Amino acid sequence: MTKECAALYVVPTPLGNLADLTRRAEEILSSVPWVAAEDTRHSGTLLKSIGAAARLLPAHRHNEQAAAARIIERLQAGEAVALITDAGTPGVSDPGARIVAAVRAAACRVVPLPGPCAAVTALSAAGLVDEHFLFYGFLPAKAGQRRQVIEDLRGQSAALVFYEAPHRVLETVADLAAILGERTLVIARELTKLFESIHSCPLGAALDWLQADPDRQRGEFVLLVSGAPEQSDAAEGERVLQLLLADGLPVKQAAKLAAAITGMAKNALYDRALALKS
Repeated sequence: MTKECAALYVVPTPLGNLADLTRRAEEILSSVPWVAAEDTRHSGTLLKSIGAAARLLPAHRHNEQAAAARIIERLQAGEAVALITDAGTPGVSDPGARIVAAVRAAACRVVPLPGPCAAVTALSAAGLVDEHFLFYGFLPAKAGQRRQVIEDLRGQSAALVFYEAPHRVLETVADLAAILGERTLVIARELTKLFESIHSCPLGAALDWLQADPDRQRGEFVLLVSGAPEQSDAAEGERVLQLLLADGLPVKQAAKLAAAITGMAKNALYDRALALKS
């Protein structure tokens, strides 16, 4: 292939299966003089496997400003640079967005390549029928902040897509079930790798499924949750709630029964019951 012109090439790399590297991505990585990589040791193995001889620049979340300056210097000198992360697409829950922004601000060319992305890969096999999806990425690690974010997302009619690490997947799934109520959860684990698994189940049953086998808690996760019920379901939930409250049931019991009858989130019905009682 001829030498690439001066541009920042944003190159997705395989999630696990090296055969998923596109022909165009391999051509770019084999022809550019510089590759900016999240982990130069990890990426060095990938480049060696395709016979690429590019020099490596470290470009991770802790040095993005300095990395951007070095990349812009190379681009302004007329050289091409490829930007990669450890796996997947740069800038999608991975370093790269600040570098791309700085390169564009410097009026240098940015060329994106299509390729592996864990969120889109999981969505294609999830079977969720929601017309839209909202990609959130990683939820906060702290429990209180995580629960608040989930609460803020509770009314979204789009499917919700999260990334999660193995050491937090149990508590995250528990919080999703407690706040979002009866929905469908798709657990996509170790995508494209040897132990890939994709499991769909009611959100309320997911924690037991994960705990039944420690192997199900290993690897990198994409969690996909079906969207919030239609407003007509919410109206039905309030109707049932009003009937139960009119019969004299306490707020907590009325919310629990209404959730069991309608499939709506118990927390949402409890908040609505409190408002009705007021």
